Amino acid sequence: MVTIAGITGKQYLAGSEDYTEQKYQYATSSYGDDHNMNPALIIQPRDKNDIKLVLKYAKDNKIAVAIRTGGHQYSGASSTGAPNIQLDLGDTFRSPDDRVVLEKDGKSFVRASISWSLGDFNEWLAKNHVFVPHGQCTEVHVGGHVQTGGYGQLGRSFGLLGDHVISLEIIDHNGSEREVTKTSDPDLFFALLGGSPGNLGVLTHFTIQVHRDSDYEGSLGLKALYWYSPETLKRLIDILVEMSDDDDFPRNYDLCVSCLSSSFKLLDLWPELDGKMKRDHPDIYGDDGIPFWPRTIVVYAQWVPFSASDKPDMSWFERINEHALYGDVEEKPMSELTAKWIFRNRREFNHPYVKRTYSTESRTLGKDGWADWVTQRIDSVVRPDKNKCWISAQLQCFGGRNSMFTRNAGNGTAYSWRESSLVATLDCFHDDEHKTRAEDWEKVNDEEGLGPEGKFSKKDMRVLWGSYGEFDLDSVWDKYYDDREKYERIGRVRAREDPDGIFSPNPFAVKRVAG
Repeated sequence: MVTIAGITGKQYLAGSEDYTEQKYQYATSSYGDDHNMNPALIIQPRDKNDIKLVLKYAKDNKIAVAIRTGGHQYSGASSTGAPNIQLDLGDTFRSPDDRVVLEKDGKSFVRASISWSLGDFNEWLAKNHVFVPHGQCTEVHVGGHVQTGGYGQLGRSFGLLGDHVISLEIIDHNGSEREVTKTSDPDLFFALLGGSPGNLGVLTHFTIQVHRDSDYEGSLGLKALYWYSPETLKRLIDILVEMSDDDDFPRNYDLCVSCLSSSFKLLDLWPELDGKMKRDHPDIYGDDGIPFWPRTIVVYAQWVPFSASDKPDMSWFERINEHALYGDVEEKPMSELTAKWIFRNRREFNHPYVKRTYSTESRTLGKDGWADWVTQRIDSVVRPDKNKCWISAQLQCFGGRNSMFTRNAGNGTAYSWRESSLVATLDCFHDDEHKTRAEDWEKVNDEEGLGPEGKFSKKDMRVLWGSYGEFDLDSVWDKYYDDREKYERIGRVRAREDPDGIFSPNPFAVKRVAG
Protein backbone atom coordinates (compact mmCIF):
# COMPACT_ATOMS: atom_id res chain seq x y z
CA MET A 1 0.00 0.00 0.00
CA VAL A 2 1.16 3.52 -0.80
CA THR A 3 -0.30 6.92 0.01
CA ILE A 4 -2.79 8.36 -2.48
CA ALA A 5 -1.56 11.08 -4.80
CA GLY A 6 -3.37 14.41 -4.64
CA ILE A 7 -4.71 14.04 -1.09
CA THR A 8 -4.22 17.28 0.85
CA GLY A 9 -5.19 15.86 4.25
CA LYS A 10 -3.12 13.57 6.46
CA GLN A 11 -2.32 9.95 5.55
CA TYR A 12 -1.01 7.24 7.88
CA LEU A 13 0.34 4.00 6.45
CA ALA A 14 0.31 0.86 8.58
CA GLY A 15 3.59 0.70 10.46
CA SER A 16 4.33 4.41 10.14
CA GLU A 17 4.87 6.80 13.01
CA ASP A 18 1.60 7.74 14.76
CA TYR A 19 -0.35 4.97 12.96
CA THR A 20 -1.12 3.06 16.17
CA GLU A 21 -2.40 6.21 17.86
CA GLN A 22 -4.55 7.17 14.87
CA LYS A 23 -6.16 3.75 14.42
CA TYR A 24 -7.22 3.56 18.08
CA GLN A 25 -10.94 3.89 18.78
CA TYR A 26 -13.42 2.81 21.43
CA ALA A 27 -13.63 -0.84 20.32
CA THR A 28 -9.86 -1.36 19.92
CA SER A 29 -9.57 -2.56 23.52
CA SER A 30 -12.01 -5.41 22.89
CA TYR A 31 -12.03 -6.13 19.16
CA GLY A 32 -8.78 -4.75 17.74
CA ASP A 33 -7.60 -8.22 16.70
CA ASP A 34 -10.82 -10.25 16.54
CA HIS A 35 -12.44 -7.79 14.10
CA ASN A 36 -9.18 -6.83 12.37
CA MET A 37 -9.18 -3.11 13.04
CA ASN A 38 -5.92 -2.58 11.20
CA PRO A 39 -6.51 -0.63 7.96
CA ALA A 40 -3.68 -0.50 5.45
CA LEU A 41 -4.07 3.27 5.26
CA ILE A 42 -5.84 5.88 7.41
CA ILE A 43 -6.81 9.10 5.65
CA GLN A 44 -8.02 12.25 7.37
CA PRO A 45 -9.36 14.25 4.41
CA ARG A 46 -9.25 18.02 4.34
CA ASP A 47 -12.26 18.46 2.08
CA LYS A 48 -14.75 16.79 -0.24
CA ASN A 49 -12.22 16.56 -3.06
CA ASP A 50 -9.99 14.38 -0.86
CA ILE A 51 -12.96 12.11 -0.19
CA LYS A 52 -13.67 11.76 -3.91
CA LEU A 53 -10.02 10.85 -4.57
CA VAL A 54 -10.18 8.15 -1.89
CA LEU A 55 -13.35 6.64 -3.36
CA LYS A 56 -11.90 6.64 -6.87
CA TYR A 57 -8.72 4.96 -5.62
CA ALA A 58 -10.75 2.34 -3.77
CA LYS A 59 -12.88 1.58 -6.82
CA ASP A 60 -9.88 1.40 -9.16
CA ASN A 61 -8.00 -0.94 -6.80
CA LYS A 62 -11.01 -3.03 -5.74
CA ILE A 63 -10.68 -2.32 -2.05
CA ALA A 64 -13.16 -0.99 0.50
CA VAL A 65 -13.41 2.11 2.68
CA ALA A 66 -14.51 2.20 6.34
CA ILE A 67 -15.99 5.53 7.42
CA ARG A 68 -15.25 6.91 10.87
CA THR A 69 -16.40 10.15 12.46
CA GLY A 70 -16.00 9.70 16.23
CA GLY A 71 -14.89 6.07 16.36
CA HIS A 72 -17.36 5.12 19.07
CA GLN A 73 -18.94 2.12 17.29
CA TYR A 74 -18.87 -0.61 19.94
CA SER A 75 -18.07 -3.52 17.59
CA GLY A 76 -15.43 -1.66 15.60
CA ALA A 77 -17.50 -1.44 12.41
CA SER A 78 -16.08 2.02 11.66
CA SER A 79 -12.70 0.39 11.10
CA THR A 80 -11.40 -2.30 8.75
CA GLY A 81 -8.40 -4.48 7.96
CA ALA A 82 -5.77 -4.33 5.23
CA PRO A 83 -5.81 -3.88 2.29
CA ASN A 84 -8.79 -1.61 2.99
CA ILE A 85 -8.72 2.08 3.93
CA GLN A 86 -10.22 3.97 6.85
CA LEU A 87 -11.64 7.44 6.08
CA ASP A 88 -11.51 9.44 9.32
CA LEU A 89 -13.83 12.46 9.06
CA GLY A 90 -13.53 13.59 12.67
CA ASP A 91 -11.94 16.94 11.79
CA THR A 92 -12.87 17.36 8.13
CA PHE A 93 -15.87 19.68 8.31
CA ARG A 94 -15.46 22.02 11.28
CA SER A 95 -15.63 25.51 9.83
CA PRO A 96 -18.25 28.10 10.93
CA ASP A 97 -20.19 27.29 7.77
CA ASP A 98 -20.47 23.66 8.88
CA ARG A 99 -23.16 24.44 11.45
CA VAL A 100 -25.73 27.15 10.87
CA VAL A 101 -29.24 27.94 12.11
CA LEU A 102 -31.88 28.51 9.45
CA GLU A 103 -35.36 29.98 9.84
CA LYS A 104 -38.21 29.23 7.43
CA ASP A 105 -41.99 29.49 7.70
CA GLY A 106 -41.83 30.11 11.44
CA LYS A 107 -39.72 27.00 12.09
CA SER A 108 -36.06 26.58 13.04
CA PHE A 109 -33.60 24.29 11.32
CA VAL A 110 -29.90 23.47 11.63
CA ARG A 111 -27.57 22.38 8.87
CA ALA A 112 -24.55 20.65 10.41
CA SER A 113 -21.62 18.52 9.38
CA ILE A 114 -20.93 15.04 10.67
CA SER A 115 -17.55 16.07 12.16
CA TRP A 116 -18.85 17.64 15.38
CA SER A 117 -18.71 15.73 18.63
CA LEU A 118 -21.95 15.50 20.55
CA GLY A 119 -20.52 17.67 23.32
CA ASP A 120 -19.52 20.41 20.87
CA PHE A 121 -22.81 20.21 19.01
CA ASN A 122 -24.88 20.41 22.19
CA GLU A 123 -22.95 23.45 23.43
CA TRP A 124 -23.42 25.27 20.12
CA LEU A 125 -27.15 24.51 20.02
CA ALA A 126 -27.53 25.96 23.53
CA LYS A 127 -25.84 29.20 22.45
CA ASN A 128 -28.56 29.48 19.83
CA HIS A 129 -31.34 28.58 22.33
CA VAL A 130 -32.43 25.49 20.38
CA PHE A 131 -32.25 21.77 21.05
CA VAL A 132 -32.89 18.30 19.65
CA PRO A 133 -33.00 14.87 21.26
CA HIS A 134 -29.63 13.13 21.23
CA GLY A 135 -27.48 10.70 23.17
CA GLN A 136 -25.30 11.09 26.24
CA CYS A 137 -21.69 10.29 25.21
CA THR A 138 -19.72 13.50 24.69
CA GLU A 139 -17.14 12.05 22.26
CA VAL A 140 -19.68 10.43 19.93
CA HIS A 141 -19.74 12.34 16.64
CA VAL A 142 -23.05 13.22 15.08
CA GLY A 143 -22.42 11.43 11.76
CA GLY A 144 -22.72 7.90 13.07
CA HIS A 145 -25.10 9.09 15.78
CA VAL A 146 -27.78 10.38 13.41
CA GLN A 147 -27.58 7.28 11.20
CA THR A 148 -28.07 4.90 14.13
CA GLY A 149 -30.88 6.97 15.64
CA GLY A 150 -29.51 9.28 18.28
CA TYR A 151 -31.15 7.53 21.23
CA GLY A 152 -31.07 9.62 24.40
CA GLN A 153 -32.77 11.21 27.37
CA LEU A 154 -35.49 12.93 25.33
CA GLY A 155 -36.65 9.73 23.63
CA ARG A 156 -40.21 9.71 24.95
CA SER A 157 -40.81 13.45 24.82
CA PHE A 158 -39.27 14.18 21.40
CA GLY A 159 -38.22 10.92 19.74
CA LEU A 160 -34.84 10.30 18.13
CA LEU A 161 -32.33 12.70 16.63
CA GLY A 162 -32.84 10.90 13.31
CA ASP A 163 -36.58 11.61 13.44
CA HIS A 164 -35.74 15.29 12.96
CA VAL A 165 -33.75 14.90 9.73
CA ILE A 166 -35.00 16.85 6.70
CA SER A 167 -32.16 16.14 4.28
CA LEU A 168 -28.82 14.33 4.04
CA GLU A 169 -25.84 15.29 1.91
CA ILE A 170 -23.67 12.45 0.66
CA ILE A 171 -20.83 11.65 -1.70
CA ASP A 172 -21.76 8.46 -3.51
CA HIS A 173 -19.68 5.63 -4.96
CA ASN A 174 -19.17 7.58 -8.19
CA GLY A 175 -17.85 10.62 -6.32
CA SER A 176 -21.02 12.59 -7.00
CA GLU A 177 -22.47 14.97 -4.42
CA ARG A 178 -26.15 14.37 -3.73
CA GLU A 179 -28.79 15.75 -1.39
CA VAL A 180 -31.23 13.07 -0.24
CA THR A 181 -34.69 13.84 1.11
CA LYS A 182 -37.78 11.80 1.84
CA THR A 183 -39.23 13.14 -1.41
CA SER A 184 -36.21 13.02 -3.74
CA ASP A 185 -35.17 9.44 -2.91
CA PRO A 186 -37.38 7.82 -0.24
CA ASP A 187 -35.57 4.47 -0.38
CA LEU A 188 -32.11 5.95 0.19
CA PHE A 189 -33.43 8.33 2.86
CA PHE A 190 -34.96 5.30 4.59
CA ALA A 191 -31.78 3.23 4.36
CA LEU A 192 -29.45 6.02 5.52
CA LEU A 193 -31.48 6.54 8.71
CA GLY A 194 -31.35 3.25 10.57
CA GLY A 195 -30.41 0.98 7.68
CA SER A 196 -26.73 0.22 7.28
CA PRO A 197 -24.59 3.10 8.60
CA GLY A 198 -21.46 3.86 6.58
CA ASN A 199 -22.36 1.35 3.86
CA LEU A 200 -24.33 3.57 1.46
CA GLY A 201 -22.07 6.53 0.76
CA VAL A 202 -20.12 9.16 2.65
CA LEU A 203 -22.45 11.34 4.68
CA THR A 204 -20.96 14.84 5.05
CA HIS A 205 -23.83 17.08 6.27
CA PHE A 206 -27.46 16.89 7.32
CA THR A 207 -30.29 19.32 7.98
CA ILE A 208 -32.63 18.84 10.94
CA GLN A 209 -35.62 20.63 12.35
CA VAL A 210 -34.83 21.82 15.88
CA HIS A 211 -36.93 22.87 18.86
CA ARG A 212 -36.77 26.33 20.44
CA ASP A 213 -36.37 26.87 24.17
CA SER A 214 -39.05 29.55 24.05
CA ASP A 215 -41.68 26.99 23.06
CA TYR A 216 -41.10 24.86 26.20
CA GLU A 217 -40.77 27.35 29.02
CA GLY A 218 -41.11 25.78 32.47
CA SER A 219 -39.22 22.56 31.67
CA LEU A 220 -37.89 20.73 34.72
CA GLY A 221 -34.90 18.44 35.21
CA LEU A 222 -33.43 16.39 38.05
CA LYS A 223 -29.88 15.02 38.04
CA ALA A 224 -29.52 13.00 41.23
CA LEU A 225 -26.65 11.03 42.79
CA TYR A 226 -26.92 8.16 45.28
CA TRP A 227 -24.40 5.93 46.98
CA TYR A 228 -25.02 2.44 45.64
CA SER A 229 -27.09 -0.10 47.50
CA PRO A 230 -29.23 -2.84 45.97
CA GLU A 231 -32.22 -1.47 47.90
CA THR A 232 -31.84 2.00 46.38
CA LEU A 233 -31.28 0.57 42.91
CA LYS A 234 -34.35 -1.65 43.20
CA ARG A 235 -36.50 1.27 44.40
CA LEU A 236 -35.49 3.42 41.44
CA ILE A 237 -35.93 0.61 38.92
CA ASP A 238 -39.42 0.01 40.34
CA ILE A 239 -40.31 3.61 39.44
CA LEU A 240 -38.90 3.05 35.95
CA VAL A 241 -40.89 -0.17 35.55
CA GLU A 242 -44.14 1.48 36.66
CA MET A 243 -43.59 4.07 33.95
CA SER A 244 -42.62 1.48 31.32
CA ASP A 245 -45.56 -0.82 32.01
CA ASP A 246 -48.09 2.03 31.86
CA ASP A 247 -48.95 2.39 28.17
CA ASP A 248 -50.80 5.65 28.91
CA PHE A 249 -47.98 7.36 30.80
CA PRO A 250 -47.82 11.02 29.68
CA ARG A 251 -45.36 12.01 26.99
CA ASN A 252 -43.99 14.83 29.17
CA TYR A 253 -41.73 12.58 31.26
CA ASP A 254 -38.36 10.93 30.61
CA LEU A 255 -36.38 8.82 33.09
CA CYS A 256 -32.97 7.13 32.95
CA VAL A 257 -31.31 5.14 35.78
CA SER A 258 -27.56 4.40 35.63
CA CYS A 259 -25.47 2.23 37.94
CA LEU A 260 -21.68 2.51 37.97
CA SER A 261 -19.02 0.42 39.66
CA SER A 262 -16.40 1.99 41.90
CA SER A 263 -13.58 3.98 40.26
CA PHE A 264 -15.89 5.55 37.66
CA LYS A 265 -14.61 9.10 37.07
CA LEU A 266 -17.66 10.85 38.39
CA LEU A 267 -16.29 14.39 38.06
CA ASP A 268 -16.22 13.96 34.28
CA LEU A 269 -19.96 13.37 34.47
CA TRP A 270 -20.60 15.97 37.16
CA PRO A 271 -17.80 18.60 37.31
CA GLU A 272 -19.57 20.84 39.80
CA LEU A 273 -19.67 17.96 42.30
CA ASP A 274 -16.03 18.31 43.38
CA GLY A 275 -16.50 21.12 45.86
CA LYS A 276 -19.58 19.55 47.41
CA MET A 277 -17.88 16.17 47.85
CA LYS A 278 -14.73 17.67 49.37
CA ARG A 279 -16.94 19.44 51.89
CA ASP A 280 -19.34 16.61 52.70
CA HIS A 281 -17.30 13.46 51.97
CA PRO A 282 -13.58 14.22 52.41
CA ASP A 283 -12.96 10.53 53.17
CA ILE A 284 -13.05 9.60 49.48
CA TYR A 285 -10.10 11.91 48.70
CA GLY A 286 -6.56 10.60 48.96
CA ASP A 287 -3.53 12.50 50.26
CA ASP A 288 -2.89 13.62 46.70
CA GLY A 289 -6.35 15.20 46.50
CA ILE A 290 -7.57 12.72 43.89
CA PRO A 291 -10.91 11.10 44.77
CA PHE A 292 -11.56 7.37 44.67
CA TRP A 293 -15.20 7.10 43.76
CA PRO A 294 -17.30 4.39 45.39
CA ARG A 295 -20.17 2.61 43.65
CA THR A 296 -22.86 5.06 42.62
CA ILE A 297 -26.29 5.41 41.01
CA VAL A 298 -27.09 8.39 38.79
CA VAL A 299 -30.61 9.34 37.73
CA TYR A 300 -31.78 11.74 35.03
CA ALA A 301 -35.45 12.74 35.25
CA GLN A 302 -37.17 15.34 33.09
CA TRP A 303 -40.56 16.95 32.51
CA VAL A 304 -41.49 19.11 29.49
CA PRO A 305 -44.72 21.10 28.98
CA PHE A 306 -46.46 20.75 25.61
CA SER A 307 -49.39 23.04 26.34
CA ALA A 308 -50.26 25.84 28.71
CA SER A 309 -52.45 23.46 30.71
CA ASP A 310 -49.67 20.89 31.34
CA LYS A 311 -48.59 20.75 34.98
CA PRO A 312 -45.84 18.53 36.42
CA ASP A 313 -46.54 15.88 39.03
CA MET A 314 -43.95 16.95 41.61
CA SER A 315 -44.58 13.82 43.67
CA TRP A 316 -42.94 11.87 40.80
CA PHE A 317 -39.74 13.86 41.24
CA GLU A 318 -39.99 13.60 45.03
CA ARG A 319 -40.20 9.80 44.89
CA ILE A 320 -37.15 9.65 42.66
CA ASN A 321 -35.14 12.12 44.72
CA GLU A 322 -35.70 10.36 48.04
CA HIS A 323 -32.39 9.72 49.87
CA ALA A 324 -30.32 11.27 47.07
CA LEU A 325 -26.90 12.62 48.10
CA TYR A 326 -27.27 15.47 45.65
CA GLY A 327 -30.04 16.47 43.34
CA ASP A 328 -32.43 19.36 42.97
CA VAL A 329 -35.32 19.75 40.57
CA GLU A 330 -34.39 22.73 38.42
CA GLU A 331 -36.37 24.81 35.97
CA LYS A 332 -34.13 25.52 33.02
CA PRO A 333 -34.34 26.04 29.25
CA MET A 334 -34.36 22.69 27.46
CA SER A 335 -31.06 23.46 25.69
CA GLU A 336 -29.42 23.74 29.14
CA LEU A 337 -31.09 20.62 30.48
CA THR A 338 -29.85 18.54 27.55
CA ALA A 339 -26.27 19.50 28.52
CA LYS A 340 -26.85 18.08 32.00
CA TRP A 341 -27.63 14.68 30.49
CA ILE A 342 -24.25 14.31 28.75
CA PHE A 343 -21.59 11.92 30.08
CA ARG A 344 -18.35 13.89 29.73
CA ASN A 345 -16.16 10.80 30.04
CA ARG A 346 -14.39 9.59 26.90
CA ARG A 347 -15.23 6.05 28.03
CA GLU A 348 -16.67 4.60 31.21
CA PHE A 349 -13.65 2.55 32.35
CA ASN A 350 -10.21 2.17 30.82
CA HIS A 351 -10.60 -1.55 30.27
CA PRO A 352 -11.89 -3.95 27.62
CA TYR A 353 -15.58 -4.76 27.81
CA VAL A 354 -18.29 -7.28 27.02
CA LYS A 355 -21.17 -5.29 25.56
CA ARG A 356 -24.92 -5.76 25.86
CA THR A 357 -27.79 -3.45 24.94
CA TYR A 358 -31.27 -4.98 24.87
CA SER A 359 -34.72 -3.65 23.96
CA THR A 360 -38.05 -5.03 25.10
CA GLU A 361 -41.67 -4.59 24.10
CA SER A 362 -42.87 -5.95 27.43
CA ARG A 363 -45.60 -4.18 29.40
CA THR A 364 -45.37 -6.75 32.21
CA LEU A 365 -41.89 -6.15 33.62
CA GLY A 366 -43.37 -5.56 37.06
CA LYS A 367 -45.44 -8.74 37.00
CA ASP A 368 -42.48 -10.72 35.64
CA GLY A 369 -40.15 -9.64 38.43
CA TRP A 370 -37.60 -8.00 36.17
CA ALA A 371 -36.69 -5.25 38.68
CA ASP A 372 -35.68 -7.84 41.30
CA TRP A 373 -33.83 -9.92 38.73
CA VAL A 374 -31.81 -7.10 37.12
CA THR A 375 -30.96 -5.63 40.54
CA GLN A 376 -29.55 -8.99 41.60
CA ARG A 377 -27.63 -9.36 38.34
CA ILE A 378 -26.03 -5.92 38.68
CA ASP A 379 -25.33 -6.41 42.39
CA SER A 380 -23.45 -9.66 41.70
CA VAL A 381 -20.73 -7.64 39.96
CA VAL A 382 -20.99 -4.20 41.56
CA ARG A 383 -20.95 -5.31 45.20
CA PRO A 384 -17.86 -7.61 45.39
CA ASP A 385 -14.54 -5.84 45.98
CA LYS A 386 -11.57 -6.49 43.72
CA ASN A 387 -13.36 -8.82 41.30
CA LYS A 388 -11.62 -7.04 38.41
CA CYS A 389 -14.93 -6.38 36.66
CA TRP A 390 -16.77 -3.06 36.43
CA ILE A 391 -20.38 -2.42 35.49
CA SER A 392 -21.83 0.45 33.50
CA ALA A 393 -25.58 -0.10 33.42
CA GLN A 394 -28.11 2.28 31.92
CA LEU A 395 -31.86 1.66 31.95
CA GLN A 396 -34.28 3.99 30.19
CA CYS A 397 -37.97 4.09 29.40
CA PHE A 398 -38.86 4.80 25.75
CA GLY A 399 -42.36 3.51 25.16
CA GLY A 400 -46.05 4.03 25.61
CA ARG A 401 -48.73 5.15 23.19
CA ASN A 402 -47.93 8.81 23.97
CA SER A 403 -44.19 8.47 23.42
CA MET A 404 -42.78 10.19 20.34
CA PHE A 405 -40.30 7.32 19.98
CA THR A 406 -43.34 5.11 19.36
CA ARG A 407 -45.48 7.62 17.47
CA ASN A 408 -42.71 8.37 14.96
CA ALA A 409 -42.94 4.86 13.53
CA GLY A 410 -43.56 4.95 9.81
CA ASN A 411 -41.99 8.39 9.35
CA GLY A 412 -39.75 7.32 6.48
CA THR A 413 -36.80 6.10 8.56
CA ALA A 414 -35.62 2.52 9.10
CA TYR A 415 -35.06 2.58 12.87
CA SER A 416 -36.42 -0.66 14.30
CA TRP A 417 -38.29 -1.77 17.43
CA ARG A 418 -40.52 1.30 17.72
CA GLU A 419 -42.82 -0.61 20.07
CA SER A 420 -40.01 -0.88 22.63
CA SER A 421 -40.99 0.06 26.15
CA LEU A 422 -37.52 0.08 27.71
CA VAL A 423 -33.87 -0.14 26.59
CA ALA A 424 -31.27 -1.64 28.93
CA THR A 425 -27.50 -1.42 28.58
CA LEU A 426 -25.54 -3.82 30.79
CA ASP A 427 -21.85 -3.47 29.94
CA CYS A 428 -19.23 -5.39 31.89
CA PHE A 429 -15.67 -4.07 31.71
CA HIS A 430 -12.84 -6.34 32.83
CA ASP A 431 -9.08 -6.53 33.19
CA ASP A 432 -7.06 -8.73 30.86
CA GLU A 433 -7.21 -11.77 33.14
CA HIS A 434 -10.95 -11.74 33.84
CA LYS A 435 -12.63 -11.64 30.44
CA THR A 436 -14.21 -15.05 31.07
CA ARG A 437 -15.85 -13.75 34.24
CA ALA A 438 -17.44 -10.89 32.29
CA GLU A 439 -18.52 -13.21 29.47
CA ASP A 440 -20.06 -15.68 31.92
CA TRP A 441 -22.01 -12.87 33.60
CA GLU A 442 -23.41 -11.70 30.27
CA LYS A 443 -24.19 -15.29 29.26
CA VAL A 444 -26.47 -15.68 32.26
CA ASN A 445 -28.12 -12.35 31.42
CA ASP A 446 -28.79 -13.62 27.89
CA GLU A 447 -30.12 -17.00 29.03
CA GLU A 448 -32.36 -15.69 31.81
CA GLY A 449 -33.32 -12.30 30.37
CA LEU A 450 -34.23 -13.23 26.78
CA GLY A 451 -36.47 -15.83 25.16
CA PRO A 452 -39.99 -17.21 25.65
CA GLU A 453 -39.49 -17.34 29.44
CA GLY A 454 -37.16 -14.34 29.59
CA LYS A 455 -37.42 -11.89 32.44
CA PHE A 456 -36.84 -8.92 30.12
CA SER A 457 -37.81 -9.69 26.54
CA LYS A 458 -39.44 -12.57 24.70
CA LYS A 459 -37.15 -11.99 21.72
CA ASP A 460 -33.62 -10.75 21.12
CA MET A 461 -33.96 -7.08 20.03
CA ARG A 462 -30.72 -5.16 19.50
CA VAL A 463 -29.84 -1.66 18.33
CA LEU A 464 -27.20 -0.74 15.75
CA TRP A 465 -25.51 1.80 18.02
CA GLY A 466 -25.11 -0.83 20.74
CA SER A 467 -24.12 -3.83 18.60
CA TYR A 468 -22.51 -6.88 20.17
CA GLY A 469 -21.90 -10.55 19.53
CA GLU A 470 -21.79 -11.88 15.97
CA PHE A 471 -19.97 -9.50 13.59
CA ASP A 472 -21.61 -10.94 10.47
CA LEU A 473 -24.72 -8.77 10.40
CA ASP A 474 -26.50 -10.91 7.83
CA SER A 475 -26.35 -13.93 10.15
CA VAL A 476 -28.19 -12.01 12.90
CA TRP A 477 -30.28 -9.63 10.79
CA ASP A 478 -33.46 -10.47 12.72
CA LYS A 479 -31.90 -9.17 15.95
CA TYR A 480 -31.52 -5.66 14.49
CA TYR A 481 -34.45 -5.28 12.07
CA ASP A 482 -38.20 -5.68 12.58
CA ASP A 483 -38.85 -7.92 9.60
CA ARG A 484 -37.38 -9.44 6.46
CA GLU A 485 -39.17 -6.97 4.19
CA LYS A 486 -37.37 -4.02 5.81
CA TYR A 487 -34.02 -5.81 5.73
CA GLU A 488 -34.31 -6.70 2.06
CA ARG A 489 -35.48 -3.20 1.15
CA ILE A 490 -32.27 -1.85 2.67
CA GLY A 491 -30.33 -4.61 0.89
CA ARG A 492 -31.69 -3.49 -2.48
CA VAL A 493 -30.62 0.06 -1.76
CA ARG A 494 -27.20 -1.26 -0.74
CA ALA A 495 -26.86 -3.05 -4.08
CA ARG A 496 -27.77 0.14 -5.95
CA GLU A 497 -25.57 2.49 -3.93
CA ASP A 498 -22.57 0.18 -3.44
CA PRO A 499 -22.33 -1.87 -6.65
CA ASP A 500 -18.54 -2.30 -6.39
CA GLY A 501 -18.37 -3.05 -2.66
CA ILE A 502 -16.28 -0.01 -1.75
CA PHE A 503 -18.60 0.69 1.20
CA SER A 504 -18.42 -2.94 2.44
CA PRO A 505 -15.23 -2.90 4.58
CA ASN A 506 -16.28 -5.57 7.08
CA PRO A 507 -19.12 -8.08 7.69
CA PHE A 508 -21.19 -5.71 9.84
CA ALA A 509 -23.28 -4.46 6.93
CA VAL A 510 -26.66 -5.27 5.42
CA LYS A 511 -26.17 -7.81 2.65
CA ARG A 512 -26.61 -6.40 -0.84
CA VAL A 513 -29.71 -7.81 -2.54
CA ALA A 514 -30.06 -7.86 -6.33
CA GLY A 515 -32.96 -5.71 -7.63
